[in-house]
Amino acid sequence: MIEDTHLIELKGVSRTFGTTQALKDINLYIRKREFVTLLGPSGCGKTTMLRIIGGFEYADEGQVLFEGKDIANVPPYKRRINTVFQKYALFTHLNVYDNIAFGLTLKKMPKDEIARRVGRMLRLVKMEGYEKRGVDSLSGGQQQRIAIARALVNEPEVLLLDEPLGALDLKLRREMQLELKSMQQQLGITFIYVTHDQEEALTMSDTVVVMNHGCIQQIGDPKRIYDEPKNAFVADFIGESNIISGVMIRDELCEMFGQEFPCVDEGFAPNEPVDIVVRPEDVMVVGEDVGQLTGEVASVIFKGVHYEMMIRTEAFAWKVHSTTMQPVGTRVGLTIVPFNIHIMHKAGGQ
Repeated sequence: MIEDTHLIELKGVSRTFGTTQALKDINLYIRKREFVTLLGPSGCGKTTMLRIIGGFEYADEGQVLFEGKDIANVPPYKRRINTVFQKYALFTHLNVYDNIAFGLTLKKMPKDEIARRVGRMLRLVKMEGYEKRGVDSLSGGQQQRIAIARALVNEPEVLLLDEPLGALDLKLRREMQLELKSMQQQLGITFIYVTHDQEEALTMSDTVVVMNHGCIQQIGDPKRIYDEPKNAFVADFIGESNIISGVMIRDELCEMFGQEFPCVDEGFAPNEPVDIVVRPEDVMVVGEDVGQLTGEVASVIFKGVHYEMMIRTEAFAWKVHSTTMQPVGTRVGLTIVPFNIHIMHKAGGQ
């Protein structure tokens, strides 16, 4: 269960490399026992933020607090934080047991305590019986499990994970997403995870931090991030969206393509220009005579669990996901219920 205690806080954190500002005035808190994912495209600043938390980079401005204390001058090995890197960084000259035990051996911990902790980690990552195997003989997924076990055996309060599933194939990556979430819940520690993969973020996280160009775009739980994107970048980056320029006529009524559509959004100025977001799965294909809009099916792709259709109306090409397919060239109607229309302020607006 997530505690409401702020374990880590970043206050006004900025970082510049040469002429590139990697982070711009970042303010963020992370709670105890929380699974937080930093999500965004390459170069958005998410790995820089992770490295600053871990002590591998420093902030040019701002503070990094751990339980309320500034840790800017605390070296990585003295922070109650461990890191799993994308390339795992396992010691190829050591077997599985010695890789996991490495940090405990450096601390000169008694051998029986090392054996107890290593045994527990091997059970946790489902690698019992592999103690004497060389790490080079393991698959990518097995190496990743050992890297996680090596980080967790030191019993950190926070585990940082920098795109640790990037080298795995799709099926194994999906399995490991569930494994990581299960481990985090069993251990009850804070995970801070970096990825550019939206599915990973939505699958595992308690909280998603969406980033772009060194700034935080939105913070929220996965459902809120998906259902209520704060701006066009978030809407486009998280899943797929139809994004249309429109006008908010008044509360609960918008206009797009010169036609009025009921919605559920409030708090906009009368006749304010807005961006309107409709997810592909929220557009209903109906008969041409009953639709709010009419158009023609331009293309159909089978995606496994649904069909993806591009349906061209007079003013816009709609991306539609449906479990039933309409052949190319078919004239259809489109209907969108008010709850499935999401209104956003224009960038730089209110």
